[in-house]
Amino acid sequence: MSHTAFTVPFRDNLKLKRIQDMINEDARLLTYWRCANVFAIDRMGYSDHGPTHIKIVANLALRLLRIVVKRGITPSVVKDYKKTPEDAEVIVVLASALHDLGMTISRESHEEYSLVVSKSFLDQYLPPLYGGEDAVIIASEIMHAIISHHKGMKPVTLEAGIVRVADALDMEKGRARIPFSAGRVNIHSVSASSIEQVRVEEGRDVPIVIKIRMSNSAGIFQIDELLRGKIRDSGLEKYVQVIAEIAGKTERKIIEKFQI
Repeated sequence: MSHTAFTVPFRDNLKLKRIQDMINEDARLLTYWRCANVFAIDRMGYSDHGPTHIKIVANLALRLLRIVVKRGITPSVVKDYKKTPEDAEVIVVLASALHDLGMTISRESHEEYSLVVSKSFLDQYLPPLYGGEDAVIIASEIMHAIISHHKGMKPVTLEAGIVRVADALDMEKGRARIPFSAGRVNIHSVSASSIEQVRVEEGRDVPIVIKIRMSNSAGIFQIDELLRGKIRDSGLEKYVQVIAEIAGKTERKIIEKFQI
């Protein structure tokens, strides 16, 4: 079955390049992503949880991490284990790649089931890149990022907080198209379909500025109820500014700019 290649800007990080190659050659993982989408979209009417979502989250997480590292913020695996920022990149990308595998089993507690399904992939991918002890450390950091990406869990590492926020930032209207076109017309689908563009930029006063363009003010629900909740307790609160602007011309603007 054909698929869109999983790609991230690995730069000089050869471990990350190997991870990318292993993922693209792994028919088993690609099938799990397909199964996650069948469960989420076809059976439950939810948004995309498959390869497109995974690629977006991995790229957003890598961008967020590189911005904060550039601004002098130390990844937890560097601070606590004396590893490198390149190892932190491996953590956020692999956690992004594996975080929704539990959707093949259940929506409820899917982050917990993701740990179960992810273990065999971590056992496969990490030993060729790391020695025994280091493979355990990196796997532990990845699993923490997976379990804490969903609401109700509090990340205690920078890398986990980044994956949590990156997951929430995949909110452009293309992801909402599926439940909306299937007739799920509610505040969630209407709000999500209002998000035209999400851009992550390096800021001046804070490291990360997230700029969101909406077609109408219904998008405020998506930002205020969902994104705010993911940023809260992520550990990134003081590093992130969110600015949302309404670009639509057809409605009387309730607000023109919204910040959290």
